[in-house]
Amino acid sequence: MDPLTHALLGATAAQAILGRRLGRQAWLPGALGGLLPDADILIRSTADPLLAIEYHRHFTHAFAFIPVGGVVAASPWLVQRRHRSDWRPLLAAATIGCATHGLLDACTNYGTHLLWPFSPLRVAWNWLTTIGPLLTLALLAGLLVAVRRQSRLPAVLSLLFALANVGVAAWQRERAFDLQALIAAARGHPVTRAEMFPTVGNPFVWRSVYQSGTTLHSDRLRVLGSAGSLWKPGGKLQLLLAADLPAAAAADARVRRDFAPFSRFSDGWTAASDSDASVIGDARYSLSRDSFEPIWGIRFHPGTAAPTEWVDQTSRNRVPVGELWREISGTAAGYRRLPTAAAL
Repeated sequence: MDPLTHALLGATAAQAILGRRLGRQAWLPGALGGLLPDADILIRSTADPLLAIEYHRHFTHAFAFIPVGGVVAASPWLVQRRHRSDWRPLLAAATIGCATHGLLDACTNYGTHLLWPFSPLRVAWNWLTTIGPLLTLALLAGLLVAVRRQSRLPAVLSLLFALANVGVAAWQRERAFDLQALIAAARGHPVTRAEMFPTVGNPFVWRSVYQSGTTLHSDRLRVLGSAGSLWKPGGKLQLLLAADLPAAAAADARVRRDFAPFSRFSDGWTAASDSDASVIGDARYSLSRDSFEPIWGIRFHPGTAAPTEWVDQTSRNRVPVGELWREISGTAAGYRRLPTAAAL
């Protein structure tokens, strides 16, 4: 999730729980605690560009790190003599803020090492996108009113709204999976594995991705009741695994070493870009709705001393608000009623 929403969630949770004890200052250590885990972005290396994706959302996002993060986030207050009489609630506020971070990130797409060091599992519930304007504004409004009025109630209400927002998204995602299964069955595709990804700021339009054999199929789904649900057929591409690398790349030790962490990061959803076959991308996300243009990926340089290149196109990622609204409202071009086997 974006840093602003992390800070607001940590601040609002701390204000809701400890506002009575700490007054208007409860949100400050909560906000810092909510931001602290993303300090892992400082872990990077020019010699190994993939180090950053290995350790972002890693140990600093784990449940086991929460007590440590709470102490670190509270330290600016704990080192001041005038705050030492309130050291317990200040530490609690910072710890609460830190605890919200990993849980919020687990609600998004990329995966978070909540269970480190006990498990290497990357937890990703895929309920929210990393930018959720409605959620962010609700937390901001609740926090501002709570601090201004010195009342915990607005903060509590905004947290309940955030929880309801997540709950609706989780429910909608399961409904989207039902539509995906219907589409795959109508196509006659046995599904090896499947995923469902939200679109920005709403629980209604989802990006469906499933694997049948070695082919990946992506579609757009509008989930809005049995009568209002629609779908838009998307593209397909070939899954690319380590065994599928060209001979020159497969023979290079650096390539073999670097493909593994990228595959873990992408949860095995790896494929070559449609426009540039030298880029192996995370097939779960695409800049284009009609072809596979990876938002991020890797480019190998086998047989040279050059490190594996991290290809990051997030700056090109734009949300076409008008088109997204047409998808939500059911007026976007290309959408159709749910399929039947005869129709396909």
